[in-house]
Amino acid sequence: MSLSSFFSSFLPTTHAEEAPETAVSESKREEEEPVKEEEAAEEEEEPEDSMPALREACQETECKKYTHHFLACQERVQAGEVQYKGEDCVEEIMMHCADNCLAPKLFSKLR
Repeated sequence: MSLSSFFSSFLPTTHAEEAPETAVSESKREEEEPVKEEEAAEEEEEPEDSMPALREACQETECKKYTHHFLACQERVQAGEVQYKGEDCVEEIMMHCADNCLAPKLFSKLR
């Protein structure tokens, strides 16, 4: 018994010239599917993003005091009335408040 016949008894033999019908039909299906997916994507309209409106509503209601302080700081800095050199207004507290307010409202709309 030769070494090649020993391995061929365990492993199937394939030839380069032969193309199984299932492989050909699968490759044809793969080529056709992206076209169908693109057509479906064009037909679907993306819903309007409600996040900016919800964030603005939160800033005007629950985070009003933070928004007021931030806007007052911005006006003061833009007018040149800075308390120290390089002063800028950090909106992190206002945005943190707005995000905490926004998250439950936004996720309830995504369901």
